[in-house]
Amino acid sequence: MSQSRTSVPARSQVTANVIRGCLGNLIEWYDWFAYATFSIYFAAVFFPEGNQTAQLLSTAVVFAVGFLMRPLGGWLLGAYADRYGRRRALTLSVTLMSVGSLTIALTPGHASIGLWAPFLLVMARLLQGLSVGGEFGSSASYLAEVAPPGRRGFYSSFQYVSIVLGQLTALLVAIVLQNLLTDGQLESWGWRIPFVIGALAGLVVMYLRRTMEESQHFQQEQAKAVHQDPDVRERKGLRALFTEYPRQVLAVFGLAIGGTVAFYTYTTYLQKYLVNTAGIPKSTVSVIGFCALFVYMLLQPVAGHLSDRFGRRQVMFVFSVSGMLLTVPIMTVLGGTSSPWIAFLLMTVALTFLSGYSALAAIIKAEMFPTKVRALGVGLPHALVTATFGGLTEPIALALKDSGHETTFFWYVTACIALTFLATLLVPEPSRTSLLETADAPAAPAPTKAAPLT
Repeated sequence: MSQSRTSVPARSQVTANVIRGCLGNLIEWYDWFAYATFSIYFAAVFFPEGNQTAQLLSTAVVFAVGFLMRPLGGWLLGAYADRYGRRRALTLSVTLMSVGSLTIALTPGHASIGLWAPFLLVMARLLQGLSVGGEFGSSASYLAEVAPPGRRGFYSSFQYVSIVLGQLTALLVAIVLQNLLTDGQLESWGWRIPFVIGALAGLVVMYLRRTMEESQHFQQEQAKAVHQDPDVRERKGLRALFTEYPRQVLAVFGLAIGGTVAFYTYTTYLQKYLVNTAGIPKSTVSVIGFCALFVYMLLQPVAGHLSDRFGRRQVMFVFSVSGMLLTVPIMTVLGGTSSPWIAFLLMTVALTFLSGYSALAAIIKAEMFPTKVRALGVGLPHALVTATFGGLTEPIALALKDSGHETTFFWYVTACIALTFLATLLVPEPSRTSLLETADAPAAPAPTKAAPLT
């Protein structure tokens, strides 16, 4: 790797920046996963008609609707981050998430306001989808840029540490409420508590993010733009992204498909699967999920460190090959077990191979783009994948179960992981020619000729 032309900050400074960046990420994903965690309790409040599977399917569709806004968020907030800074974009995204959570917390049920209840729920999820869509690219760019050379995989892996910690926090709140309140109280009003917590915490994080240091890569990009001749100034935004870096955009699509579907299968849908198919009690499933996700969270820096030492592609191969071989057996056994210990063990195995993707999800994509389009280049295609594949994971799984073809879903997940395997075969090792290692990387070639995939 070439030496960075940007001064390397002290480790304590890097750690402080990573922590401040991850705190907001934690709250954003806590709010996002609080919906999935507590939908078991409020499904009947917003959608009173039908059996449990039908109600869960309705809330899962609303969960998917939130994903439709993620590409818009990836575009708008990604472009905003590339033009005005990572710090401003990250502050804006956590503010939008807090407003969405407060809306869910205060919306009356279907019995009180009729169809307005599911309508307001959808509006809140659209706002949160906009927030999360913009969060990923800005956060991935920020963490990758503030990390020192040779350690970018390790530090960038903390993006998913904060994502999982947000989900763990949502599960912890669920476990506490399940022990303090009855099922009737949770279904009546207790499910609103986690959304109030998320809204209030978001206000605190909004202030903390305003005090974050801007990345040196972005500062140098801004300084370069100021001194450039206006007649030869580099283009930014969507036009520059799709005309100058089309192969990189396609690479992000391919790398993200399998990991995204597997992530939402094993971290979000699996809890409903264990309740609705295996028949394990809700409170037990919450404990199983909490313990397995805690192990998964600890694995992120390990996988990130391994990618720094052995390369991104090698670690991605561990995820994709293991996912193709183990998904169907794991899901089949999980659906037929009543043992919490077996469920925990198998969920942990699945999350272990998934860490080979999630720990690298930020850095392997950020290394492909220059500073001028990095947040947009990472955020937009990733958001498009999560909207089309991630958001449909639960609805597809529940719809197949409802139609009596549940095992088909296991093969669907396997096929998606196979696409990521193919993409990993075709993408050269990103860490060897990373555009992060030169703060003022060369400008992209003319639109008529795509930049080489790095």
